[in-house]
Parts: sequence; C-alpha cells; structure tokens
Amino acid sequence: MRQQFQTLEEIHRVALTKLDDVIVDYLEGGAGDETTIRRNRSAFEEWEFQPRVMSGLSSPPTATTFLGLPLSIPVLTAPFGSDTMFHEDGQKAVARANQAMGTVSMVPEAGSFSYEQVAHAAPAAARIAQLHPAGSDENFLRLLARISAAGYSAVCVTVDSPTGGWRERNRRNALEFDSSIIGGNYNPADRDQMEAALGQLFTHVDNVWSWHKLSSLLDDFELPWIAKGITTVADARAAVDAGASAIIVSNHGGRQLDDVPASLPALVEIRSELGPGVDIALDSGIRRGSDVIKAVALGATAVVLGRSAVYGLTADGQRGVERTLELLTEEMITVLTLLGRGGITDLNHEAMRRVPR
Repeated sequence: MRQQFQTLEEIHRVALTKLDDVIVDYLEGGAGDETTIRRNRSAFEEWEFQPRVMSGLSSPPTATTFLGLPLSIPVLTAPFGSDTMFHEDGQKAVARANQAMGTVSMVPEAGSFSYEQVAHAAPAAARIAQLHPAGSDENFLRLLARISAAGYSAVCVTVDSPTGGWRERNRRNALEFDSSIIGGNYNPADRDQMEAALGQLFTHVDNVWSWHKLSSLLDDFELPWIAKGITTVADARAAVDAGASAIIVSNHGGRQLDDVPASLPALVEIRSELGPGVDIALDSGIRRGSDVIKAVALGATAVVLGRSAVYGLTADGQRGVERTLELLTEEMITVLTLLGRGGITDLNHEAMRRVPR
C-alpha cells in the first residue's frame, strides 16, 4: 500500500492547512526579525559531503545511543508544549510514535498532559522529562520526585528561557495560552505554582536561578540531567562543571533571542571544547535526513526534532509522527550508503568539508 506522505515537505504543507493562521504564526515564527531561524537553516548549506565511492557497503546501520538510551536513529523529539493545540492526543501520540519507531520522547513540563500520563501512554519512549529552572525550589524538587517515580531515565533542564522571546507575530495576533494546554503537570489547586514556574515563558518575571543554584538542587537527584539551550563554549563548559551529563546545543529554534549563533557552527565549536566524552544533541534547524547526517558527522550524538515533529503530529497524529521518523530513516540510509560510510557511529569530520567561498 502506498504511504500517505512521500516527503517531509508534504507533511509540512498538509499540517499548515489544518491550523488557524494565528497558530501557524506561533509555530513558524521566531524572535525579533527571525534572523536566527534563517541562519539555522543556511548553516547546513555551508557544509558539503565528501563521499567514498565503491565502498562495497549497503544498508548501513542507523542505531546509536544517547545517555545510554538506545535509539534506532539518532533522533529525539523535542519537549514542545501546548501540544493539544496541534492534535488532541498531543505528546501521548508523539510518545507512541517514538515507541513504535524505537526512538525517545522528551516530555515537556508545559504540556497538555502530565509526565505520568505520557509515560503511561508509551513507557518505552517517554524516557526524558523536561522542566524549567523557575518558580520555587519546592516546586522544582516536587517535579523531580514525580519524574523519578514515573520511571523516566533522565531530566532535561531548559536553561535558555528566563523569559519568553520577543515574538512579534504572537504580539500582533495577541496570542494567549489557555492553562489547559500548558498545565498538564499542574492541577487546579496548583495554579499558583504553575503561574510561578511557567509564567516566565510568556511574561517578564524575576528569575534568580544560576548554575550554582541549579547544581545544588540537582546534587542529590539520582538521574542524569541534560542542559538544553547552549550556544557558546563558555556555557557548555559551565553546564558540564555544574554536573550536566549531556548538553543540547540549541537556540530554541530561533524563538528566544534573535541574532545568536546558529546551532550547527555552535555544535562544532562546543564539540571541540568538550571532546568526545560528553553526549551532545543538536536542536534547531533539522528538516531532513541529510541534516541529521551532517550534524552527527560534525559532532552530535543525536539531534532533537522540534517543528518537524509538530508537523507530523498536526498532519496525522501518531501516524504522522511515525511517518516523519520513517522518512528521516529512509533518507538517512540513502545518504549513508552514497557517502560510503559504514553507519551512523562511523561518521566523523572526514565525511564533511566546508563549502569553498
């Protein structure tokens, strides 16, 4: 039977037809003049492949691990919140798709469903829980305890969101979020806690968190933690020194501060600084399988799929996310075969070179 979608671009196009214009702006838009969104994509054009022909290889393996978690392909789905705005099953559908495909979900704090609900929907995939260093110490520790009890394997701390970005599309549209789509981890009695912890995402609030405070609160936590939102060598080193077991090089898809480094060149610099001993995921700008191959060759252990996962979810729920991951896998295998490399874990800088200027 012919699959419903044949390309990722087709999934993208269908998804946008299902959303109101205001939600399209929220999804597609970014901070400021949206310069960083454009740079995230153009950065991939600055690198070209160096294939080895007549390699005698076929069907190269795509499997790898991230923080010890097995991945059929080097892809994690992003912890995007407001998920039922795109499909009624939201992150539960995303997690089920990951479970079917052998990949891993990063489950958001500001999602429509609780950590426990998503873990129950797909326990093999809901392995990383995301939260924000915000609100009271007590609420942060309470969420950590719930994450551990729900069976997660790691925590992702989003460190680049002390407040929401200056997103002019949202301002023009007077976009507001109902608590039902971002408050899955908070019941009505916890509304004050939710507003204190998540209010910073949409308004300017006092934020007194630091690496020292974050490290102190995570000191006795038994699970490894990941710092998400790193774009500089200095912050990468600070995260590792604070106890992070892995980092995610990310500018939040260009949605927070505009005119910051594109994620791909930031990855190259950070990998050079940290060496091979730290798992690093690349977030922001991934749109196709060849992007994943470039990211891994340039130092990423895995990539984080944000907007593309949302497109799949919007287009066809769980099946749309599965098809997104299938198409990524098919393209990655094609590219690896034509590159003449043995598989994902064999990739390195030798497979790439900068485009001559």
